[in-house]
Amino acid sequence: MSNKTELIGLSKEELTAALTALGEKSFRAKQLWQWLYYFGAADFEQMTNLSKVLRQKLAENFTITRPKIVTEQISSDKTHKWLLEFADGQRVEMVYIPEEDRGAVCISTQVGCAVGCRFCHTGSQKLTRNLTAAEIVSQFMVARDSYGEWPSPTNETRYLSNIVVMGMGEPLHNMENVIKALNILTDGDGIAISRRRVTMSTSGIAPRIVEALQRTGVRLAVSLHAPNNKLRSQIMPINNVYSIDEVLSACQKYQSGDGSRYITFEYLLLDGINDSPECAHELIALMKKYGLRASFNLIPFNPWPGCVFQPSPNSRVKAFARELENAGFAAPVRVARGQDILAACGQLKSKKDIEDNKSEA
Repeated sequence: MSNKTELIGLSKEELTAALTALGEKSFRAKQLWQWLYYFGAADFEQMTNLSKVLRQKLAENFTITRPKIVTEQISSDKTHKWLLEFADGQRVEMVYIPEEDRGAVCISTQVGCAVGCRFCHTGSQKLTRNLTAAEIVSQFMVARDSYGEWPSPTNETRYLSNIVVMGMGEPLHNMENVIKALNILTDGDGIAISRRRVTMSTSGIAPRIVEALQRTGVRLAVSLHAPNNKLRSQIMPINNVYSIDEVLSACQKYQSGDGSRYITFEYLLLDGINDSPECAHELIALMKKYGLRASFNLIPFNPWPGCVFQPSPNSRVKAFARELENAGFAAPVRVARGQDILAACGQLKSKKDIEDNKSEA
């Protein structure tokens, strides 16, 4: 087993300490940071403004690792999904959702998920482990490799313009690694994704919401999916730990003193479960009770094998949206993307066992 240190995922402070421990000047850390995260270098020999002796020293002591791409799929609507494998053989999926002149990369934070939402394919996999900061950051770097966006674009022409932390796992169950990774991804000397273009989604780990957002400055999305505790607990067991009131109180605290902080509430519409006008009215009442500046992201359910839920009819989805809009809330209905490759919201799963079985056949 190699005793070399992996450079991807180190903070600037950690990188500086690692280099000074080798007897190098601290300014070398900034050079190395730019090679890793601005130019996307995957090999020390690419770092041409460093001496040959230093490049050799770096190669003897450090590694630069990307996850292995096991499979890639591109949907008929150009959604791009990767199945990625890390050094220990564990796998996650990552998705790029393109728009006309930009797009969002949906990254994962855990192998599996312990939250167990009844409607989510990932939740049926159960939790295997947290991803490291390196494994979170390197997902986005793989996407950059695929689309040739190195060096980091310095204007608005970048196609991989947004990051959504909405893939496999609950980010706030892996908070320290997620915070570290997001601060690397948004650092202005490297990958430099604007913090306002990064959205972290949580199922509602109430005690960690404020701290995580304060330490990263990114946007918040909350997977709400129900307007009351009884219904939410039926489809999201995490509600038995952190109730709607606890989650919304944390959101209220997050917004206090800063009128620019809007929160997106994600709401997956399930046929006959949470899609009635009465549910819409309860949602509106909740927002008014807590005085939240919010918008809703209404999500049609994306079926997956073995799930008992069905999508809400389009007419009911539109009616639900109208109720929210009439109350003054933005409530766009998300267009499902990548359904033909199981890349849509709630469909991600590592499929390691499936892939292994195929290879043994």
